[in-house]
Amino acid sequence: QVQLVESGGGSVQAGGSLRLSCATAGSTSCNCAIGWFRQAPGKEHEFVSLISWKGDRTWYHDSVKGRFTISRDNANNTAYLQMNGLKPEDTAVYYCAAGWYVNVVARRRSYDYWGQGTQVTVSS
Repeated sequence: QVQLVESGGGSVQAGGSLRLSCATAGSTSCNCAIGWFRQAPGKEHEFVSLISWKGDRTWYHDSVKGRFTISRDNANNTAYLQMNGLKPEDTAVYYCAAGWYVNVVARRRSYDYWGQGTQVTVSS
């Protein structure tokens, strides 16, 4: 089994920055791609970003391109989402997810494990 734990959420003003972390742990070593999704109140889960297991490929939703950067440190079993230039519309609960084989990056069913989420609130 694989557990994912997010941290780093909080409240910032528009234009500010936050860095989310996703730590992986468990009895199974997960050579997985790591993705980030978010869910705003009253809305569906939305794909944000994905990084391959080796870290050599990344994907971003158009709304965060140029503002968010995904990275990972496999030696420390942690992935990161650096969020700059935050906007009020980025307010959501952010979830990290891990997938052994992510064939459709924006589809939730492509991922095998999920964290509990961390709240990000951006005020104007």
